[in-house]
Amino acid sequence: MKNKKNSYDFSTSTCRENTNAEKYTLRKKLFGTEDVLPAWVADMDIDTPGFVLEAVKKRLEHPIIGYEEVPQSMFEAQIEWMRREHGVEFALEEMLYSHSVVASMNAAIEAFTQKGDKVIVQTPVYPPFFHSVLEHERELLKNPLKQRNDGSYTFDIDDLKSKIDERTKLLLLSSPHNPVGRVWREEELEEILEVCLEHNIVLFSDEIHCDLIYKPNRHIPFASLGKKARDISVTAIGVGKTFNMAGFAISSVAIPNKELREKFLKVYNRIHFAQGSSLSHIAFEAAYRGGKEWLEELKVHLAKNFSMLKELCDKYPINVTPIEATYLAWLDCRGLGLRDKELREFFVKEAKLGLSAGISFGREGSGFMRLNFAVGSDKMLQIIKNLENAFEKHRKQN
Repeated sequence: MKNKKNSYDFSTSTCRENTNAEKYTLRKKLFGTEDVLPAWVADMDIDTPGFVLEAVKKRLEHPIIGYEEVPQSMFEAQIEWMRREHGVEFALEEMLYSHSVVASMNAAIEAFTQKGDKVIVQTPVYPPFFHSVLEHERELLKNPLKQRNDGSYTFDIDDLKSKIDERTKLLLLSSPHNPVGRVWREEELEEILEVCLEHNIVLFSDEIHCDLIYKPNRHIPFASLGKKARDISVTAIGVGKTFNMAGFAISSVAIPNKELREKFLKVYNRIHFAQGSSLSHIAFEAAYRGGKEWLEELKVHLAKNFSMLKELCDKYPINVTPIEATYLAWLDCRGLGLRDKELREFFVKEAKLGLSAGISFGREGSGFMRLNFAVGSDKMLQIIKNLENAFEKHRKQN
């Protein structure tokens, strides 16, 4: 909400317990107890912007919620946002509605590959990347990221080139990267582009976190690299992460190349993605029309939360991976000397926190944990307190 100083207040947020919120409802199932503060799934414990909710309330003044087409104005708002904020141009005919990025990814796998083809994923990475490949009976080609001396990650181009063959048809790119928080530089993306062009590989770029970038970093949309990049790429973007609107189940897919778009549409239409919810259309457009100021203040708040976390971890054998984007901290906990199962139990039982286990992002995530720090200031202080108590107890015992 806005305070009297004409800025937004992120110090606290509305309680989500007993609201069917996934991160709370699944605590017992995932962690074996309700007595954990959930900091795993990538949505925010921060109120969805008031201007979005007001737009939805206004739509509800009309008493009929029936089938609707995606309004042109909705895509126009997103196109303008992407042009202004990220320097990439998409046209109306290139845009498609999707209820989720993962659904779009699955459609891309089916559209651009056949059973037995190879699909590249760059681990550690968001688990649906590799689950989706395997569920479609495609062969998973892992191209692990390289960790640099400062703990940050980059592409391993030599490894990528050594593994590609004639059956390699698709690369799934996480940009910015979840969970390691990298914003890929133009020269890094150009290397990926060169490899894909040489081997006739289509690239699916998951850019759902593209607005959550910390200065001085700048998101480079893959499609902004030029015509050659546009001709081989499918870009997934949306409001879900940026404005905490995952519950509206709406995103979009941009496919500039007509041939790729027609292949995608064959799968898209057969599955029947349809046109989405009338309320989601309204919320989506409202976020892009009025969200700039709110987002800028949110990122200041998130940066403060991350700084608090890093300051604490620096006192203990926890290396916090440098972050350039997202609200997901990638914690190197190998200094605690715990195996993956023990590490997970340590955070649940000692820190009373429900985090995402690093091993779930691929074996390269062994010894790591992912912590969602997109919470109000009050809850962040509780997370810090819980962590400090757990780390101090572990230090005394060892």
